[in-house]
Amino acid sequence: MLKIGLEIHVQLNTKSKIFCSCPTTGSEEPNSRTCEFCLGLPGSKPVFNQEVLNQAVKIALALNCKINKQSFFSRKTYFYPDLPSSYQLTQYETPIATEGKFDNIKIKRTHMEEDPGKLIHESNHVLIDYNRSGIPLVEIVTEPEFTSSEQVRLFLQKLTTTLEYLKVYKRKSESALKVDINISYGGARVEIKNVGSVRDIYRALNYEIKRQKQSPAKEQETRGYNIDSRETFLQRTKESEEDYGYITAPNLTKIEISDKQIKEIEKSLPELEEEKTKRFIKQYKIKEPDAKVLTQDLIQADLFEQVAKKINHKLTTRWFIREIPRILNYNKLTIAEWGITEKELTELLELIQKNRITETTAQKILEKLSQKVFSPKEYVKKQNLELVSNSSDIEKLCDEAIKENQRAVQDYKDGNKISLNFIFGQVMKKSKGTADPYQVKKILEKKLR
Repeated sequence: MLKIGLEIHVQLNTKSKIFCSCPTTGSEEPNSRTCEFCLGLPGSKPVFNQEVLNQAVKIALALNCKINKQSFFSRKTYFYPDLPSSYQLTQYETPIATEGKFDNIKIKRTHMEEDPGKLIHESNHVLIDYNRSGIPLVEIVTEPEFTSSEQVRLFLQKLTTTLEYLKVYKRKSESALKVDINISYGGARVEIKNVGSVRDIYRALNYEIKRQKQSPAKEQETRGYNIDSRETFLQRTKESEEDYGYITAPNLTKIEISDKQIKEIEKSLPELEEEKTKRFIKQYKIKEPDAKVLTQDLIQADLFEQVAKKINHKLTTRWFIREIPRILNYNKLTIAEWGITEKELTELLELIQKNRITETTAQKILEKLSQKVFSPKEYVKKQNLELVSNSSDIEKLCDEAIKENQRAVQDYKDGNKISLNFIFGQVMKKSKGTADPYQVKKILEKKLR
């Protein structure tokens, strides 16, 4: 029987580190964002960052966890170059939250901890950058209830969307999400360490399921994942929890949180994906599948609402469901990476809404906007792309198309009605897509009758 459990490490979106005032972002010069505590120097002591607690509680509430009123940090001892003090400060015995449920998967625990440094492997030596040391993490541990790689993929997509809605997550960061995968297929439990993206997690699981199906693990082991070969590889036989020698952190007091604090944090929670989806269905009269597409990305959902304040809801929805995803998929961009704003999209859709350009022209402008952001209104004016709706101008174009395509005209008169589409296309080509399609069709039908 296949069992999969996840240990999900989420890098929090705080300005400073978990136990010192060093910034979490800024200079990328190695070891430039460090202090005595980041480097594990003797005599240095931790000072807990309250914002880490606030963000951890937000995550726990979103995962429907039980918040523990008292929790504390422990030292998890192991010897590795990226851990200068030879222990990691984490929560073991009493985490900040337990007993949650998200997307029908039970959450065993949610706890806070510090990130270690970063090892940089060169050809014949290893360098260490401690800028990442002390970055605050929340670890989310699920019960082993997943039964397929696809179920894991969908769960993680929904989880990362929720974290973005909470504004506690640094998606663009290299270490924003790291997952340890625990998997067994009729044998001992195998852990795949530090897999970094949803796509790689999906691929690692598919490989490991196939491997264990052929040869179930006889003993616990830790494996890595090679993103190039898309295969897992043995790192070491698995340690037990006792091997880490947990002891209560002597330099940190208990963390206490009151019912009042929990309620205040709960009140500050933003509208999450499911709530926004329901509101979109009701407010904008959108079908549920379309509403889910709109709300699966917070930036896209906010952008949609900004545009929908000024543009017809149906038109806005159609473009956000069809045209914008087409551009994103073709250019392999996210809406955030694109950088397009409410101003450009509103201008573009307003030109359609006011019947000043055709949708075909608007589609071509959107394609150009994917390369460089500019004012659609100014571009249309400069390129002379406004819709030609003057009947005499359109009639002239139709006469030219009819004269130049007599064979298609005869086919139409002989009963091949599809030939009209060819002549229509020739008129639109002559007008560079600016002729009013409705008028073109109407005039052609009248002239060919």
